[in-house]
Amino acid sequence: MKKTGLFVLALLVVAGAFAQDGPGRISLTLDEAQQYAIEHNRTLANASIDIQKVQASRWQTIAGMLPQISASSSYSNMMGYKMNLGTMQISMPPYATFNVTTNVALSGAQIVSLQLSKISRKMADINLHKSEQDIAEQVETLYFSALVVEETIGLLEKNMESMLKLLRITQNSVDVGVAEQTDADQLKVQAASLESTINTTRSSLEMVYNSLRIQLCLEDDTDIVLTESLDDLLNVQRAAALLNETFDIERNYDYQLLKQNTELARKQIALTGWSNGATFSVYHQYSGRHNFSNEPTMNMTPPNMIGIQLNIPIFTSGKMTAAMKDARLSYKKQLNLLEDSDLALRVQHRQLVYNLNSALEKYDIQKKSVEVAQRVFDNIALKYEHGVSSSMDVTNSGTNLITAQSNYVQAVLDIVSAQLALEKMLNK
Repeated sequence: MKKTGLFVLALLVVAGAFAQDGPGRISLTLDEAQQYAIEHNRTLANASIDIQKVQASRWQTIAGMLPQISASSSYSNMMGYKMNLGTMQISMPPYATFNVTTNVALSGAQIVSLQLSKISRKMADINLHKSEQDIAEQVETLYFSALVVEETIGLLEKNMESMLKLLRITQNSVDVGVAEQTDADQLKVQAASLESTINTTRSSLEMVYNSLRIQLCLEDDTDIVLTESLDDLLNVQRAAALLNETFDIERNYDYQLLKQNTELARKQIALTGWSNGATFSVYHQYSGRHNFSNEPTMNMTPPNMIGIQLNIPIFTSGKMTAAMKDARLSYKKQLNLLEDSDLALRVQHRQLVYNLNSALEKYDIQKKSVEVAQRVFDNIALKYEHGVSSSMDVTNSGTNLITAQSNYVQAVLDIVSAQLALEKMLNK
């Protein structure tokens, strides 16, 4: 009973891992979204199937090195024919035969093929982890993108409120004859332009959520609720700490795959050599026969037979030499590719560190720029309410504020993009 209770509790914990708010609605933190995508993404399912296929292929190779047993049976009827041997005749009655053959064949190529299947299994495992990493990165990018776009909409709507407030003040001033209609018209154009920008941004947000639904393998009408905010997730200190991380190239999945490909090319040399090597086989055959008559007859088939065969190729007209040369050249080519990739990955790491450092500096500048632009806009708006500044000043400061906010949002996305790229390179 105690074990049953623990099992039920475990099921409840798993069932509650992701907050299902109701039909067509799901609430997710960033970690939950990544885990959900990894568990439901079909690309990962295919990567897992590839591992199973490699394992099945490996067992095929192993099975080929183990004894193989086959059986056959037949029935023959010579329609009363008798063999005439001069002074005597031998009856040929109807009969049935039963044969069982056991054979084992071994070669160096089979052993090398088994080693190749082991390398293929490692590559399949690496590809699975790499796919998990890619999907987690894509989900994180989309999660941050959705939060950033929502933040942008919030900023634009706040600007819209200020603009509409100024428009109402201006229109009231026009109505009492203390302001020109052109001032109100200018603010109306600014408000309309801002409304259009908000609608376009909302459309972009829907595109981001649709992309997230695809990554999570959700229905198109599922409402996704992101339970973490941009302030919760954006960690500038953690991003800055990546700048001092040591790059261990052996942890990089791309480099691991290249190393396994190189090993595969090296083993291919041995496989090519053994493909024309000696083959050793042993077999045993049992043959049984049953006559459907009591007449005397003749049976020249021995019930048991054993055989040993050794096949050694002697001359292949240079085919073997050419095949070995091709395999060695392929291995040399793969070594060059591995060396070039080593250098390229190290250079790429330096560039990603530079990109993240630049993004952090840009973020700091744009954050301060938004604060300044907001203060300028608020100051001019206040002066406009008291008739000290013009509608043109309000329009220009509003445009500057929107530009500063857009640059800030882009700076946030740049940090996220640079951080994710560097984390992927470091396999963090």
